[in-house]
Order: sequence, then C-alpha cells, then structure tokens
Amino acid sequence: MIFDTHAHYDDSAFDEDRDALLTSLYEQGIGAVVNVGADMESSDRTVKLTEQYPFIYGAVGVHPDGVGEMNEEKLSRLREYLALPKIVAVGEIGLDYYWDKENHALQQEWFVRQFRLAAELDRPVIIHSREAAADTLDIVKTEFRPGMHVVMHCYSYSLEQAREYLKMGLYFGIGGVLTFKNARKLQEVLEELPMERILLETDCPYLAPVPFRGKRNDSGKLNYMVRRISELKGIPEEEVIRVTEENARRFYKIGEETDV
Repeated sequence: MIFDTHAHYDDSAFDEDRDALLTSLYEQGIGAVVNVGADMESSDRTVKLTEQYPFIYGAVGVHPDGVGEMNEEKLSRLREYLALPKIVAVGEIGLDYYWDKENHALQQEWFVRQFRLAAELDRPVIIHSREAAADTLDIVKTEFRPGMHVVMHCYSYSLEQAREYLKMGLYFGIGGVLTFKNARKLQEVLEELPMERILLETDCPYLAPVPFRGKRNDSGKLNYMVRRISELKGIPEEEVIRVTEENARRFYKIGEETDV
C-alpha cells in the first residue's frame, strides 16, 4: 500500500473533517502516514495523532521559520518525544531563506543542534530547505554520519546537488510539485534518481498535485504521484507503490506488523 512519508494532519485545514478523512485513507490504498511537526505545538499535536490512529507515526522538530522559540527546555522535550515508540524521526528541520522569518545564523544553529540530536538517538532526519542550497549542503556534509537516514523533503534544487546528496546515500521526498507544468527541473532529477532513494510525500494540506493544484491536499491524492512517477520511470504503478513503501519502512525503521 501507499506510504505517505510527510503530512501535516494536525493543521487547522483538517479541523472540520479530520477523523472522517483519516479513517477513509485505507480504502484509498494508503497504509501508513508520518505526520511531521513544524514547531513545538504541532509536534505536541503530532504525538496525540500517533496515539489516536494506529497507522499514523510521527516526526518532531522545529522548522527554520520557528527556531526563534527554541531553548534548552524545548530541545529536552523533543528528546523525550523521541523516546516514544511511534515517534520515528526528527523533522522537519533545516534552513529557509525564502521567507527569512529568522536570522540565518540562528537557523543554522538549531538545524545543527536538532541534526545532532537525531544522530545521537539514531533517528532519521527530515530536512526542509528553501533558497538555502549551499548552506544546507555544507551543514549536511559536515553533520552527516554513515548509516544515518536523511531525506531532502520536497526536493527543489539542481541535479548537480542531487548527485552530491546521492553520494551520501540520502533520500528524496517527491510530492505534488512533480505534476506541475513548471517542474521540468524536478522531473530531470526524478528521472536520474534510483527508485530506492525515492519517498512519496504529500506535505498536505499543501502542494496538491494537478488537477487539484491550489486546493487542500491529502494522502489519497498520492495516486496521482504514483501515476506520474510510473510515466517518468517507465515502470508499472504497482512497482512504484511497492518500492516506495519498502523505502519508507526502511527509512523510518517501521515494520508492517505495526500497522494495525
């Protein structure tokens, strides 16, 4: 079944129909979801979702736009959450120079500190990076340790940079942007990526694929992503689903027997 490796079902966009939507996902071919924190409040909500739904796992962390709230106490709380059995990763963390809501040096400091927390606890890392290609690559090259599982969420940089990340064994989160008309650069990256390094993600409620662009996204729309990857890779849709699910379970260290 399809594994959505990056969602935000704690977002207020789902307040009116969250339970109905989540309980319908299995019928749409969705077997598991990782809900990803972006600040301390959404990390708190993520933990609650993992407790409520057997097929939902969680990642906790603070997005670069929110690192102004970080302190030692909050880092300790993230550490406590990461001891929970269904909290499987640190994220989303990284750098965002597009919105520029936080000082670059502060973004870099908390990116490194959260990355090191993941390394210490042997947890996967989900990286958000926008308009910060060089600094992100420099930090990853410095902080990455062999054996770590790291994904470039919603990858948007060049093929040359993708090759640098591939050398380290990183994964690439591929979502609805791949279906956009202006996504030729991402399509070129996708065509070169080994299938074993691709993770399906929605980033819902954001980045819905064509023909839903601009509307609320959800995991059920990953079928459109499966179709597009199948076309670009020249392989059956069933193989896209099988391989990306295997990738996700390997990345997050989640066995099928836990999805009850």
